[in-house]
Amino acid sequence: MKLALFDLDHTLLPIDSDYAWGVFTTTIGWTDPVDFSRRNDEFFAHYKAGTLDIHDYVRFATQAVRRQGEVSAHAAHAHFMRSVIEPALRAEALALVQGHQRAGDEVVIVTATNEFVTRPIAQAFGVSELIAVELERAGGPGGDGWITGEIKGVPSAREGKVTRVEQWLAGRDLTWAAVESTFYTDSINDLSLLEKVTHPVATNPDAPLRALAGARGWRILELF
Repeated sequence: MKLALFDLDHTLLPIDSDYAWGVFTTTIGWTDPVDFSRRNDEFFAHYKAGTLDIHDYVRFATQAVRRQGEVSAHAAHAHFMRSVIEPALRAEALALVQGHQRAGDEVVIVTATNEFVTRPIAQAFGVSELIAVELERAGGPGGDGWITGEIKGVPSAREGKVTRVEQWLAGRDLTWAAVESTFYTDSINDLSLLEKVTHPVATNPDAPLRALAGARGWRILELF
């Protein structure tokens, strides 16, 4: 089995969808522009530095949608897709994904951004398999209430991406040895998964990943 894994932000998208969603909630009046921007920038800096506390961040990032409620949140996200995400869908990224699909590869998006933000984006790429940060819902295990701000299970960030992919494989009675895997990412934060796959691809890489990919002879893809 051939498995094509894709990071999302700055890999398939030329933007950070989580950060962009935060900015969008400010533009529609859901958050205080000064305070939210300051905190959003602080969290983004921690992400780039590899020091992000993802549990704190998810509580912050979902605060507005939790307060607005499910119906308003999904309506706002549809507007976000039309005004922010769809203009950022690049032909070369779509072609890369579709090339793997035409070849019969199993395509999975693996992202540290939460499922509320990313599920519709994965669908826009024509990808049904999404490994994202899962959000706890009110009502206990399997609850169908609105999101609580807490993370369900292992967050798909840094080393957690390896764990979550392994869980995905195990759910299909597969192991790493049973697949030929490729992983595309821009970020040194994803080093653990890059080292696990058969074919690591540094895609639009940040400076640390570019240097490491060069040193290790990994493929470097300038998608954008």
